[in-house]
Amino acid sequence: MANNRPKYKIRKDDTVVVLAGKDRGRTGRVVRILSAKNRVLVEGVNMVRKHVKGTPEQPGRIEEREAPLHISNVALWNDEAKRAVKVGWSFLEDGSKVRVDRKTGDRIDNI
Repeated sequence: MANNRPKYKIRKDDTVVVLAGKDRGRTGRVVRILSAKNRVLVEGVNMVRKHVKGTPEQPGRIEEREAPLHISNVALWNDEAKRAVKVGWSFLEDGSKVRVDRKTGDRIDNI
């Protein structure tokens, strides 16, 4: 059975910058990728208030949590250059596929 999920240029634990929306310009770490909906959860970004119903052991409360952002509204962030990065693909001599910065050609992935 083939895997029909798209291959994203953003991965879990990458640092990203928000390009659009109420949190535009904020940076954070990718906590989770929701590939079925083309969305990402970014730590500390797009915070919403969620009402949680109480149980007999615990009273009801209001939680602050991250809401998903569409993956097109975030870009990889280069902390040394202080800029958003456009990501491309490159193949090494051994045939492995790595992510590269399209502007400088520097490799993003660690070996």
